[in-house]
Amino acid sequence: MKRFPISVMHFTNSVVRGGAEEHILTLLRNLDRSYFRLHLVCPGECAESLEADLPADVRLIRMSFEAPHQPGAAIRFAQLVRELRIEILHSHLFSASMAASPIGWMCGVPVVVETPHVREAWRQGVLKRTRVVDRMIGRFVNRFIAVSEANVRYLIEEKRLPARKISMIHNGCDLRKFYPGTSDPLEMRRKFGLSEDGPMLLVIGRLEPQKGHRFCLEAFRGVLREFPEAQLVCVGEGSLRRELAQLAAQFEIDRAVRFVGHQANVNDWLAMCDVSILPSLYEGLPLAAIESLAARRPLVATRVDGTPEVVVHEKTGLLVPPGDSQELAGALLRLLRNPELGRRLARAGRECVAKRFSQEQQIQKTQELYLREWNLAVAGAGSPACAGAFSIKKAVDFRDPGGYSLPLEKN
Repeated sequence: MKRFPISVMHFTNSVVRGGAEEHILTLLRNLDRSYFRLHLVCPGECAESLEADLPADVRLIRMSFEAPHQPGAAIRFAQLVRELRIEILHSHLFSASMAASPIGWMCGVPVVVETPHVREAWRQGVLKRTRVVDRMIGRFVNRFIAVSEANVRYLIEEKRLPARKISMIHNGCDLRKFYPGTSDPLEMRRKFGLSEDGPMLLVIGRLEPQKGHRFCLEAFRGVLREFPEAQLVCVGEGSLRRELAQLAAQFEIDRAVRFVGHQANVNDWLAMCDVSILPSLYEGLPLAAIESLAARRPLVATRVDGTPEVVVHEKTGLLVPPGDSQELAGALLRLLRNPELGRRLARAGRECVAKRFSQEQQIQKTQELYLREWNLAVAGAGSPACAGAFSIKKAVDFRDPGGYSLPLEKN
């Protein structure tokens, strides 16, 4: 007998709203309710930033659970999993999976999923670099969802996770949201104290070291020498806000730089800008790049991880080395001097996103993965990994997902 809807819990322990959280929102808004009953568990700070955008039928639970060595949080999380009869536990980023996945397994959750999202370049220390902990936690995970081919290579080559457990599903966006813009650009400029003249450069991303804002500020100094009326707008919040504002003052460019915090209407900011910038030091598959191209904005990005899968150099945008403010300034100046080049790249970028990075593809592939894994799990109920799972005699018939096979580059 079929048993729907399946109870799904998404879990993040991030306190800042970023690309992973936008990814979660896309799933929570669009997964088919005839198949899935949805819950979100996250810290209070994150919940506050997401609550207004959550569908009314998604149960939001505020909870801080940063690591497995927090016994009180671990016990409460286990109680939640049992009380809500969770059948699919989906953690976002490795830190969340490290806390939640073993508990999901011990509670008999039939399907445990992890989306790592990014290459964790920030991790230091011998133990962390050997990825021993990653492989230990990976034993409790049924399926890893990589967001790009680069993410797949990272999971296989660096983390040495089993290829058979990895599936790739690209991030996607709602194309209708990004074309055309809906707000009056002049009104928005006035509201945030922006000049009505001169080119506007836009950076969308959390104000954290990963996103490379420092190098963007350094590059912007070079832009102002040739385009003194240019403005740089940084959309996003994070721990570096004060430090970056001080750096802009130190560079004597603060008159032309605005930090506007988190903005829900990213489509309007993109519609207003002349060039979008993604100066990240590492990524998974950056949603900001997908959204910029969906909005037909000329884009300069760093050549890291999955970014070149979206931003194809000289075809859908311009790529520069990470951490190189001089190269970044050169690319920005090239687009500002040659608007026709920017328009050509932007048109091609929109076509690329429509074909490969639509929200519909992301949702369809995620639903299929959920149902395949759930079908496999309940078919094997009675095995140790499914102890405590609900008794379901027959589930939806989906093809065996198999493993991931990607031709890996050799050094």
